[in-house]
Amino acid sequence: MKIICIGRNYAEHIAELHNETPDEPVIFLKPDTALLQRNQPFFHPEFTQDIHHEVELVLRVSKNGRHIEEPFAHTYFDAIGLGLDLTARDLQSKLKSKGLPWELAKGFDGSAPLSETFKPVADFADLKNISFHLDVNGETRQKGNSSLMLHDFSRIISYVSRFITLKMGDLIFTGTPSGVGPIKVGDRLEGYLEDEKLLDLNVK
Repeated sequence: MKIICIGRNYAEHIAELHNETPDEPVIFLKPDTALLQRNQPFFHPEFTQDIHHEVELVLRVSKNGRHIEEPFAHTYFDAIGLGLDLTARDLQSKLKSKGLPWELAKGFDGSAPLSETFKPVADFADLKNISFHLDVNGETRQKGNSSLMLHDFSRIISYVSRFITLKMGDLIFTGTPSGVGPIKVGDRLEGYLEDEKLLDLNVK
């Protein structure tokens, strides 16, 4: 099982971090040890002082495929969940300033909290109009909609499969909207897909 993540897929998020808008999807990976499931608590690690929350729609790959054409890409995932791409922003900034890879800032243990529940694709009337949001301590911090993606689900799957074979059970984090910010010990993060709460994470 692979965790494939898409960076810089919402224009407002790109702007808030003062990044350049990419011509093609930005891809990075997380190891399976990054997964945090069943609403288990996240224990803030010692090596960073600035972890940011990034809530994302997550696709569950339902069959193997490579070099998938966009018109058929929708047949390669069967459900959509919610995840957090927790990012050690201080580490990321340090590594980026030196031109180094920033996997350590994205792939540390527990950095990919994932909803236990995934909703079947058939439950959604329009895959290009899925809303989601994240509350931190009862206050909405991030709000997104799949209509605002620079690269939609089919484009992502087609692009990734040109380079990396997709396998059943792989997870694709599809990018975060604006509003990312730091978390601290004692915070409670609640993620909603449409109006259904799928994530409930305590920071310890």
